[in-house]
Amino acid sequence: MHYILTDIEGTSTSIAFVYDTLFPYFKQHITHFLRESDTSEIEPFLKSVQETVLEETGKALKPDELAQQLIHWTDADRKHPALKAIQGIVWRVAYQKGEIKGHVYPDVPLALERWKNAGIGLGVYSSGSVEAQRLLFGFSDFGDLTPYFSHYFDTQVGPKREASSYTAIAGNLNIEPDNILFLSDIEAELDAAAFAGMQTTQILRPGTKPGTRHPTELNFSTIF
Repeated sequence: MHYILTDIEGTSTSIAFVYDTLFPYFKQHITHFLRESDTSEIEPFLKSVQETVLEETGKALKPDELAQQLIHWTDADRKHPALKAIQGIVWRVAYQKGEIKGHVYPDVPLALERWKNAGIGLGVYSSGSVEAQRLLFGFSDFGDLTPYFSHYFDTQVGPKREASSYTAIAGNLNIEPDNILFLSDIEAELDAAAFAGMQTTQILRPGTKPGTRHPTELNFSTIF
């Protein structure tokens, strides 16, 4: 086993952090951000949102309707790549100002150090954008954890419940799938990874429903 690929939400990080901290911050600040900030960085993503809404509803959003659309998608926890990118950009400001610290469970940094010292490569695969992933680990409760990771993957590589996404990740890493261990709390994601040939373990954080198709561990401390 040469590489460990980990999910974030519900695996390395409390689901409550996402729903009780990150999402509310985004919803509270997105309207002001679009009105007052230089939006040149997110223009391509706003265009993608417009295109999706037009395709799905036949309606072209007015500029002042974009924020409400993004809030609606956030409430629905939609995994749209453009929404995830915009969220990451807004959260960047919060992290840099010290208004948010990225939550990770206490066993995570210890395990990352242990795995890294053992020569195991480490990566992240989450529905949150790559920027959001880097920010969470870079401004975590335990300091900057980004040096432990060599790769970050989001839904640009594909949906997390499709085997082709994990095949693509293995190809990107140039590692045979059976030499990669994927950690997640979601059984359907683990199913997809296993179908692609990866090893799998379900992490049973508080509130996680144990599955029956994959090995389980309570946290990272008992993995290698």
